[in-house]
Amino acid sequence: MAAIDDSADRPGGAAPTAGPPPALEELFQRHHERVFHAAYRVTGNPDDAEDVLQTVFVRLLRRGEDLEVASATAGSYLHRAAVNAAVDLLRSRSRSGAVALDAVGEVLADPGQPGPERRRRDREMADDLRRALARLTPDTAEIFALRYFEGYANKEIAGLLGKSQTAIAVTLHRVRSRLQKELADHRGGN
Repeated sequence: MAAIDDSADRPGGAAPTAGPPPALEELFQRHHERVFHAAYRVTGNPDDAEDVLQTVFVRLLRRGEDLEVASATAGSYLHRAAVNAAVDLLRSRSRSGAVALDAVGEVLADPGQPGPERRRRDREMADDLRRALARLTPDTAEIFALRYFEGYANKEIAGLLGKSQTAIAVTLHRVRSRLQKELADHRGGN
C-alpha cells in the first residue's frame, strides 16, 4: 500500500505508530486504481487525483470501523467516496466560469483530438466544466459527475444512489438547463 501521510492532520505532525489495519490494506490493494481513476476523471489532474485517493483512504483509516473487504458494495462505496472527494476538492478551489455543454460529450469521449488549438479549447472547456461542477449542490454534482465523467447510465446512477430513474433524469435535465443558461449569460456579458 502506498504510504498514506496524514501527519499534517494530526497535532504536532506526529507520525503514526502502527501501519494500516490489514482490512484497509486489502481494500487499498483491490480498489486504489479505481478510486484514482474516478478522481482523475473529475479533477482532470493526476496530483489532485492522488490527493483524493489519499483523502478517501485516510478517512477510512480514521473511522476505525471494521471494513467489509469482500463486500460487494465496497467498490461502489469507494467509487462514490472518490467522486464526492473530488467534487469537494473542486468546490474548495472554485472560481467563477461558464461551461459549454454542447461539447462535453465529445471532449470526454475523445479528449485527445489532434491540433493544438482544439486541445487548448478542450482544456478550457473542461476547466470551465469543473468550475461549474464545484458550484452545484453535492448531490447534483455527484449525479452529473457519474453521468458525464464516469459514463454511467441513468438506471445505474439510480441504483448506486438509491433514487428513482425519474429523479436522476429530472436532476440531469435541470442541471444541464442551468449550466446552459450560465453559459449563455456569460457569453452575453462578454
